[in-house]
Amino acid sequence: MALLQRLLSYASSAFGLPAAAEPLPDGSEEYLAATALLVHVARADGVLDPAESERLVRLVRRRYAGSDAEAESLIERAAAFEAQTRDMASLVELVRDDGDPEQRGRLLAMAWSVAGADGDLHEFEEALVWRLGKLLGFGEAAIASARDRALRDPAATAGA
Repeated sequence: MALLQRLLSYASSAFGLPAAAEPLPDGSEEYLAATALLVHVARADGVLDPAESERLVRLVRRRYAGSDAEAESLIERAAAFEAQTRDMASLVELVRDDGDPEQRGRLLAMAWSVAGADGDLHEFEEALVWRLGKLLGFGEAAIASARDRALRDPAATAGA
């Protein structure tokens, strides 16, 4: 059983939550974990702004899904998983296990883009994405550079 499936099973039994739907197809665990991290960032300030939601769908579609419908389905599953885990470090571990530094860098840029989508980078969002960058294995300079690029040119991040 894959690590993500074990975590879902544990969360379901420990918190009395419904079991996960069908098993994930091979190779999609990283996408689910990465999307759950982006959902976590989007919700960091307590409000899922329409601009953040739209940016989230666009980024997920371009990186992890083939259509808006697939992106929305992945986001829905990721949101349910994120609500069950609330443990960013476990999600990062799934991404780090499978992702190379370039993929992790794209994820960090996407997180900054989602956090700044509403035009107001809240201090909770900034602290969360900064911590995400550290958990992904990046130093201060790389995190700041990703932040500057993503907030200066969000359209470029969508193609990240």
